[in-house]
This record gives sequence, C-alpha cells and structure tokens, in this order.
Amino acid sequence: MATTKKKTVKKTNATGAAKSETSAAKKKKAVKKKTVKKTKKKTKELEGLEEYIVPEEIEDELLNKKARKPKIKALFAHERVVTENTNEARELYLQSRFGIVLEDGQVQLSLHEAMYLMEKGKLEIYNQRKKILPFTDFLKKAKKVEPNYWVRYAVFKDMRNRGYIIKTALKFGADFRVYDRGVKPGEDHARWVVYPVHEGTTLTWYEFAAKNRVAHSTKKRLMLAVVDDESDVTYWEVKWVRP
Repeated sequence: MATTKKKTVKKTNATGAAKSETSAAKKKKAVKKKTVKKTKKKTKELEGLEEYIVPEEIEDELLNKKARKPKIKALFAHERVVTENTNEARELYLQSRFGIVLEDGQVQLSLHEAMYLMEKGKLEIYNQRKKILPFTDFLKKAKKVEPNYWVRYAVFKDMRNRGYIIKTALKFGADFRVYDRGVKPGEDHARWVVYPVHEGTTLTWYEFAAKNRVAHSTKKRLMLAVVDDESDVTYWEVKWVRP
C-alpha cells in the first residue's frame, strides 16, 4: 500500500508540473501575440510619416550643436560693454531688446545686461588686453563703476526672469524703467519707473515725495524694489490718491 501511494504522489506531481508548464507557455504566447499586434498598430500609424522622423543619431548631433553654440564676444572698456559686429548680437536686441545698436552695427550693453547674459552663458567678455574676464572680476569692476550695483542687479535679474524688459532710466531721474510683458521699447511707453533699495536703507519723506513727483511727471507708476540680504526682491507700487 505504501508503494502504491508513493507512485500516486509522483504521478500527481508530474501532472501538476506539466499543467504549470502548459499554462506558462500559453501566457507567454498571449503576451507575444499582444506585443506583435501592438507593434503592427504602431507601424500602421507611422506609415507615410517617415520623412518627419529624425533619426536618433542626427537628433543627438543637432542637440550637441545647439549646446556648442558659440558665445557672443564683447569688450569691457571705459566703463561700458560693447559686442562685436555680429548678427547674433543684433538678434539679442531684436528679440529681447538687450542693449542698443550703434551706428557701426555693434551692440552696447549696460553693465546689468552684460552680467545677466554672462550668467545665461550667452556672452563672453574680454578686457583691453584681449583676455577673458571671469564673472567675479567683472563684478568687481562693475561695483567700482556703480557703488549700489549688486542691489540694482538683483532687481534687474528678477525682472528679466519674470519676463519683463527693464532698461535704465537715468534721463527720468530713476534707476530703471520697466515695460509690460510683451511690450518692447519703441512700441509703447514704459509702465513703471523703478527704484531698487536695500531693505536696511532709510528713506526720508522728502526723498519718497521726490520719487513720486518723478513718476507723476513722466506719466508712469512708481515702484520700489526692496532687496533683502538673500537678494530676494519685494515690489511696492505707489499710487497717487486724491482725497
């Protein structure tokens, strides 16, 4: 009896294994069939679109070329930054109004515009000895030209990152003039005159009133840009109110 029982167990195990193998084979076959069907469907969808598909190796080459795009060269001399006479430099002006185009085709950039473009990897600045000017060295020179340079640059950078075009406003008696999003200088007037100040700066009522008069006389809104020690900027817009 013991022998018969043992044989029966073996037979049962063998049958179970066979059934398990058959089940796994069927499942594998079903998955393969589903994959083939899915591939055929995808191929059918792409029929006639071969001319629009960029081969992977060509796509990689295009991306590398874009990454290797040469920087615009500029010279820092006599407290100003002037680019070479190139289409790329003029394109920066046409697209985003960086700088002003001079009569000889070069583009003159403000110190804030120059440093911003350096940070973005679009500009390479040289000194009068024709050596590349590192970012830190440029910052030191800029600070000598403008004692309040870093506070102003923090506001300039923040505004540009938010999508606004910001230009100097010395002729208005302010630091900057700012245009609405989508508006370029020459297309319409600036909306604000902006005064960057450090959060620890003391402003008298007389100075505050003077800034208001400048904004009112130029038909622009007054904006105070307060910069903290972490270079974060908070904006306060001031409006005239008649009682």
